[in-house]
Amino acid sequence: MPRTTQSRHIQLKPGWLLLLGSTLIALTIHTMIFPSITLAQGIPADMSHYSIPPGSLEQSLSLFARQAGIAISMDADKIKNLTASKLEGNYSIESGLTTLLKNSGFTFERNMAGYVLIAAKAIGGNLTTLPEVKITSLMEMDSPGNPSYTRTNASTATKSNLSLMKTPISVQVIPRAIVEDQQAIQIEDAIKNVSGVFPGFTFGGLSEEFMIRGFNTGYLSYRDGFRFPAARLPLANIERVEVVKGAAANLYGRIEPGGMINLITKRPQAESYYMLNQQFGSYSQYQTRADATGALNESGTLLYRLNLEYLNKNSFRDFGFHKRIFVASSVTWKITPSTQLDVDFMYSNEDFLEDHGIVALGNRPAKIPKSRFLGESALDKATLQLYNTAATLTHAFNDDWQVRTRFNHLRRDTVDPQTSGNNLNELTGALQRRFYSGNATNDVYMDTVDVTGHFHTADIEHNILAGWDYYGQFGSVKAISLDADSINIFKPQYKNINLALQPYNRFIDQKIEWNGVYFQDQITLFNKLHIMGSGRYDWASQETGFVSGVGQSLAGARAASNKINNARFSPRAGIVYQPWEWLSFFGNYVQSLGAANGAFDANGNILKPQIGEQFEGGFKTSFFDGRLNSNVAYYHLTKKNLAVSVPGQPYSIPIGQARSQGVEVDISGQVARGLDLILTYAYTDAEVLEGTNKGNRLWNVPKHAGSLWARYDVQYKPLRGLSIGAGIYAQGKRPGDPANTYFLPAQARVDAMVRYRPPVLKSRLSLQLNAYNLANETLYGGTLGDRFSVNVGVPRTFVGSIRYEM
Repeated sequence: MPRTTQSRHIQLKPGWLLLLGSTLIALTIHTMIFPSITLAQGIPADMSHYSIPPGSLEQSLSLFARQAGIAISMDADKIKNLTASKLEGNYSIESGLTTLLKNSGFTFERNMAGYVLIAAKAIGGNLTTLPEVKITSLMEMDSPGNPSYTRTNASTATKSNLSLMKTPISVQVIPRAIVEDQQAIQIEDAIKNVSGVFPGFTFGGLSEEFMIRGFNTGYLSYRDGFRFPAARLPLANIERVEVVKGAAANLYGRIEPGGMINLITKRPQAESYYMLNQQFGSYSQYQTRADATGALNESGTLLYRLNLEYLNKNSFRDFGFHKRIFVASSVTWKITPSTQLDVDFMYSNEDFLEDHGIVALGNRPAKIPKSRFLGESALDKATLQLYNTAATLTHAFNDDWQVRTRFNHLRRDTVDPQTSGNNLNELTGALQRRFYSGNATNDVYMDTVDVTGHFHTADIEHNILAGWDYYGQFGSVKAISLDADSINIFKPQYKNINLALQPYNRFIDQKIEWNGVYFQDQITLFNKLHIMGSGRYDWASQETGFVSGVGQSLAGARAASNKINNARFSPRAGIVYQPWEWLSFFGNYVQSLGAANGAFDANGNILKPQIGEQFEGGFKTSFFDGRLNSNVAYYHLTKKNLAVSVPGQPYSIPIGQARSQGVEVDISGQVARGLDLILTYAYTDAEVLEGTNKGNRLWNVPKHAGSLWARYDVQYKPLRGLSIGAGIYAQGKRPGDPANTYFLPAQARVDAMVRYRPPVLKSRLSLQLNAYNLANETLYGGTLGDRFSVNVGVPRTFVGSIRYEM
């Protein structure tokens, strides 16, 4: 097929852009230029009912912040020995705070983030406020109901809760507030708010793949640092999403060099909290979620958390459906003040239609209805079951030294019948197809032991991490693979012949194991210079057996297995210079051993290990007392022994070496009272350096992409509790396959939301409506790297919800 160099214009209607832009500008002008008008109207004084028992002042203020939906900041050390009386009845925020602080020696004032407690001193019978010091939030970052888009710390990049300003790596955090504002259900719904991350192919719901800095994640995601292969993880029990850019293999083993996506789960809390959320929307979408946490005993040493989800929805795609039952439970046992045991269990059962989307015609996706399904609806019904158990034991020897050991077991059972195309007559529209149905089981075992410490040598501060991890994946696949009847993409006629009754004729047996040891030291000099040095050594082995034929078996696949061993040292170095509290410059160099070494060719031979190398530099800022943060980075990343899967087949082919370089910008936080936003931009220059496709761009990756999402909490007293939001997500054209024979056109999507939270008794009621793709543009997701599998994006869609918290 001919390559195309013709640019395509975004088809977004000018009216939508004008409406979105004018709304955001008006909100910004109102909150930034006219703050005095807001203050003149007074702090919102709507009466709400509060029920707070007597106790410590810190605990009472935390409960008050939870029930009022506000953030309260203070130096917790200064109030740790103070108590508060019972607060029961109807109060405004100001009168409630005044009552709680009575006789405490403290008063309060309001700032952009919420309320700040400040010391009060009696002078001549009057109270005089003193400036506050060392302010910390009494609404924890991960507390339910925290509306902030800002996160100042992240743990994924360094396995320690390190300030992002002192982390020499690009890390983006998507907190729960954004997930709730956008009513996100899957990972893809959340990571659209991160620069340089784009969706790959999803098979209609079997799993999620992403392109990070030009390279795919290999259908891998992480949950609390544990690797989940080929699993589509819901967000029902996720507190935040952390995206680490660049190779993170030093701490997590074999991983793709573009980066990793780590889901951080909700943890048990000492304070009781209950939530019920009912969602309903277009295409018969219904989702029910429940969240409960609290203490199981009076001493508070035994805590629990339970999250439930039921999802049932149809699709704009013909015959499409998706059903899921999800349960996640966690128990925390504080054995002693220095020893804690956490046990987690997760179960997910999903049924959905396996869907390869539409095909390419000429140099772009075929102009056929976006709803058109080109598989077989009676055959392509898939099932995915996940069982996961995890245990974490943490012991602190003292304030400086800690050891943590973790174990995780994942069981994955899949039946994934799929009818996909492999050849198209572009004149007649006849699509030749193949049917593949795999019955796969996988057991994945993961163990880690981490020792962390903090000490000084002379005037040098050290934060060290040393650890070991093990990963073992043991799986087998029995599959049916045979030719299916053709279908015409313009006038499809479905055959409904049950090919799944045919005998198995493909068998795969796979065993992957690796051990790794790693060490990391973060050194601080002069309180401004932070240097990180780390290294990892991996011992990895893999056995893969593949046989075909009706008379074959899994035993035959095991007998035919080939084994390959890899051992490699991967260094990582980083530096941060922070001349002022609000500005830091950073740089890093990383090598990694890739995760996709599990790929094998048509003869069952395992492909060479994929190696990544990255250079990165940039700067980070933190304004308005840490409420508005940014990250700007330039990177140069290479990957050797790149492989791409063959559609409808279990094997892959090598395509050589590739390089990605570019600039990324991420800005998130509060720019004015009540106005939070996330702004991103990415320039990604990704191309193949060696092999058949030398000089071509990497598929699924646009050169230019950006987004802007903003939420405004109305400050006008009579409308307290009303929030409105809007956003636009745009990207340039993308190659659809390694040969660049066709391109997905440039596209933009406009979303919006409105929410009202009226105070109701002791709880909080939330009514919310979201609209996606308001302009009803034709959108495309990722491709499988061929001309026969192109995901189609959602048309105009509406989702409403009713949420009840207490």
